[in-house]
Amino acid sequence: MNTISASIITIGDELLIGQVIDTNSAWMAQALNKIGIPVHRRIAVGDKWDEIWQALDQESALSTLIFITGGLGPTSDDITKPLLCKYFGGKLVLHQPTLQHVEYLFEHVFKRGLPLSERNIKQAEVPDNCTIIKNELGTAPGMLFEKNGCLFFSLPGVPHEMQGLMQNEIIPLLQQRFTLGSIEHRTLLTAGIGESMLAERLVEFEKSLPKNLSLAYLPNYGMVRLRLTLNGENATEVNTTINTYFENLKALVADVMITDKDEPLEAVVGKILLKQKRTIGTAESCTGGYISHLITSIPGSSSYYEGSIISYSYDIKEKVLHVKKQTLEKYGAVSEEVVREMVHNAQQMLHTDYAIAVSGIMGPGGATPDKPVGTVWMAVSGNHKIITKKMHFRFNRQRNIQLTAANALLLLIQLMNDKN
Repeated sequence: MNTISASIITIGDELLIGQVIDTNSAWMAQALNKIGIPVHRRIAVGDKWDEIWQALDQESALSTLIFITGGLGPTSDDITKPLLCKYFGGKLVLHQPTLQHVEYLFEHVFKRGLPLSERNIKQAEVPDNCTIIKNELGTAPGMLFEKNGCLFFSLPGVPHEMQGLMQNEIIPLLQQRFTLGSIEHRTLLTAGIGESMLAERLVEFEKSLPKNLSLAYLPNYGMVRLRLTLNGENATEVNTTINTYFENLKALVADVMITDKDEPLEAVVGKILLKQKRTIGTAESCTGGYISHLITSIPGSSSYYEGSIISYSYDIKEKVLHVKKQTLEKYGAVSEEVVREMVHNAQQMLHTDYAIAVSGIMGPGGATPDKPVGTVWMAVSGNHKIITKKMHFRFNRQRNIQLTAANALLLLIQLMNDKN
């Protein structure tokens, strides 16, 4: 069995205070999994010398591959390069090919028309005992160190630079140097059933799984993703085995399964619309265009998405979306009666086959005694019918918006798949 494993260390105070979201380690973990390298740990440390040093010691005792991102910039808080130099017992030297690359970038790419500063030149200083990995997209080169049977890759924290180095240089190097096994995942999405009820349904299935095949439950926004993971040496055998068990799993949850792919709801909606050759539009109040944002985040959505009416105020609901004034006055904007008119009028005005409408109170203010924060009415229309649903969410504003969008898309999927 493949014994190669990896740890990922992301460096930067901005990660620990939540100013920047760590997307690098997630991307790297996915990329490594695809080539059969499991990631044992992902950790974030601040710009503190002792903490970075300790992380290198700890992770190299657990993993054979250590990936480090961040701290390679030209400013005083970027301490990764001098630290690595001392950690591996080297000294900083000016690397002429890297300096030439930095000069080229400033002259032909950045085109700043200014001479290189001392800080810019320092980007070309590297430990003399590392292997340089040229960064075609930036000034900070990648560096490879070896110590006690471990490989340490130091990469820039800029996501597109890190990804370029991983895809073009590091992954081919790993595939050439090691005999890698195979890691396969299969994921499906369910809705309308809780995690505990789902687990009860799958008790016997879980008992039947071989030791190297695991089932994970991933609840989120009223849905549960089920993921099978299998590790093995032979890619063909791994694929055959996991596919067999995945088909069994799909049969057991067929009545609550939304998709048998690891994909978001908006992608599922897009596939159905393309298959049916239908179109969609939205009338959004409380989500402020977030549902449309999700729909249009999918490549090719121009084939089925027509547009949206963001009717946030009473005035726009009445004057633009043509919701009757008396309906608004009698029932209020957050009501079944209003979303019915919103979705009907949107479908007519946008000339679409389907439409979504939502109106609610996202918080923290705006609540009334009979309509607390998190109250949402949603409606979907198409196939000569309208379906409405009332929801009560209890989270902060952003999560309430996300929950509203997810449940509205689920309601639309239900309508589109309704054969009656």
